[in-house]
Amino acid sequence: MAQDEQVLVVARSVVESVGMFHGLVFNVEDYLAKLFAAGVPRFMPRPLAEKDPNFKQLIPYVLISCNGKYLSYVRGKRAGETRLVAKRSLGIGGHINPIDDAIPLFGADYREIYNSAVQREVKEEINVETGFTDRIAALLNDDTNEVGQVHLGVMHHWRLDAEKVTRREQMITQLEFMEIAALQKVRDTMETWSQLCLDGISKIEKV
Repeated sequence: MAQDEQVLVVARSVVESVGMFHGLVFNVEDYLAKLFAAGVPRFMPRPLAEKDPNFKQLIPYVLISCNGKYLSYVRGKRAGETRLVAKRSLGIGGHINPIDDAIPLFGADYREIYNSAVQREVKEEINVETGFTDRIAALLNDDTNEVGQVHLGVMHHWRLDAEKVTRREQMITQLEFMEIAALQKVRDTMETWSQLCLDGISKIEKV
């Protein structure tokens, strides 16, 4: 990772003020109101954020579905997060960086910065060539491993009008829409966040 890369973080204590959790939580607005409150989110150097569990890096994690099937892929060797290489994933997304490498001034609308970054992150990895709806369905947390301890997932659910998705990034391999039953058969090959999403898929479907 670049030494000067800046990533969007919030203090762990902010999440704890609403209620720390493991897995998925669905009362998302209770958390988002706190996470994006004035003075709460900020950018910090990624090398520091990766080693400090007192902060949570906000990561959009976009699940993409169409007619009951979910987009799945395997992270190739070019994946930015080397600890997740060769893992199957249901989520598209990544770290939130400052737009145009400029740190926003005091008073910046971090919710708007985040929303713009979600669209940008997805477009960097895949082409979505159809209409869709976008809802934040849940938040994701897993403090049982070193990756999860410093990240907090904001799980979006994009429902596509058609299965028209192609890859842009070389790190995206074995890209395909899969039935839930088929995904359950390969659950053990998935990264932890994808396993948690798969386990809660019935609730995600209702959001």
